[in-house]
Formats: sequence, C-alpha cells, structure tokens
Amino acid sequence: MKIGFIGLGNMAAAMIGGMLGKGLAKAGDIVGSARTEATRNRIEEKYAIETVSDNRQVAQAADILFLAVKPLMLAEVIDEIRNEVRSDCLIVSIAAGRSLDWLKEAFGREELKLVRCMPNTPALVMEGCTGICAGEEVPGEALDSVVALMASFGKASVVPERLMDAVVGVSGSSPAYVFLLIEAMADGAVAAGMPRKQAYEFAAQSVLGSAKMVLETGLHPGELKDMVCSPGGTTIQAVKVLEEKGMRAAVMDAMEACIEKSRSM
Repeated sequence: MKIGFIGLGNMAAAMIGGMLGKGLAKAGDIVGSARTEATRNRIEEKYAIETVSDNRQVAQAADILFLAVKPLMLAEVIDEIRNEVRSDCLIVSIAAGRSLDWLKEAFGREELKLVRCMPNTPALVMEGCTGICAGEEVPGEALDSVVALMASFGKASVVPERLMDAVVGVSGSSPAYVFLLIEAMADGAVAAGMPRKQAYEFAAQSVLGSAKMVLETGLHPGELKDMVCSPGGTTIQAVKVLEEKGMRAAVMDAMEACIEKSRSM
C-alpha cells in the first residue's frame, strides 16, 4: 500500500512519524510532495521517505492520499490533481471547514472515496486527537485503515460529519486555549516569585497530569475538581474567583466562535 502526502508541513510530519513509529508503514511505503526543496530535504533526512516537487506524481502513486495543506490552498491542489487520482484511491483531507460535499464538488468525480479528518498539533508529540468522518462510498475496512493510521499519533474517533465543526472547537483549535491557560498559570507563579522556566514546567505538568486523570480514571471532571477542593482550603478560593470571572462561560463562548468560524469557511 502506497501512502501519499501532498504537503509536508508540521502536521504531515507528525503523521508520518506516528505511522513509521507504530510500524503501520515503512519509509518505502510513503511518498510526499512539498513546494520547497528545504522542506523536502528536511523530511527526507528525518524519515527517509521519498519526496518530490510534483503533486501529480504523488496523486498517481497513492493508494491512500492525504491532502495535508491549508484550507485556502486546497482548491488549487485539487484542481491540479483531480485527473491524476485513481478511482480506487482513498482520499483523506485534513483541512478544516471543507465538507465531504465540498470535496466531491471540487474533484468533480462521483466515484471517489473521500474522508475528512481533523487532527490537532499535539500530534507533534504523539498525543494528537483526531475526528474522522467518511463518505458513503468508503468501505468499512478502508475507514478502519484510516482510523488506525490516525491513531498512530494519538487518539482517533469516527464522528458524524455534522459534528466535525464541534471537533474543530473541542480538539482542533483547543490546544491554543490550553497554552493560554498554561501561560497565565505560569505568569501567576512568576508574580509570586518563581523563576519563569520552572513556572512553565509546573503549570504544564499539572495540565498534563490533570488530563491523564480524566482519561484514565473515568471520573467526571467535576468530581475530580471536588477532590482537590478541601473545605476552607486554598483551591476552593481559586475556583471561586474563576467562577466569578466567568471562566466557564468565556471558554464556551470562545468555542462557539471557533465552531461558527469553521461552519462558515
């Protein structure tokens, strides 16, 4: 099976690293294209895969073709490769805001098997979270293959397409919200006298550990929060301030704006 990547940016590199690291593909199974020679050289040196400058060459060779380009570039790329893709190729887009119907119209070919994925940047450290939906033309075993490939660098779940914009809000864009939280927590520690580097480590590790507790204990986040809030203690005072400042509402409003933007793209 030949896996093709059009676009070899950070997300594509993370995906390739996960597939190779989990043994789901060998370097010789993967070919990718990028516009710049510097990008191609960097990916070749790191992963030993074949890289080319011609997107059409990748499209012709691929059994599974990942379109790993920005949404604004997707129409241009599809226009270039639409007649080069084989009818039995499985096409996987990771562009936000581009529906299966949009992809089908852009390719102008009814028979193509199309999949949408929304990974996020923690894929760079093999802790990604990816939502996946597929067109009716995609067989179950083909969808299973995509899920396995995307799970090689984190968690991957199939969702109905109507929830893909919510996936953008809750995982695709949310690392930025978490980074803001870590930065704010560190700033508070720095204000209390802690060296900044150490403050970032404490804040980041606390977020990492808290996330693992949610995933591994299966307890409701509210229950875990209550476990930290001792009667008359320090934590409940901090939680009181966050509630007064409207932290929950601010996060929900931010996600609503993010989701609405994804819907309108």
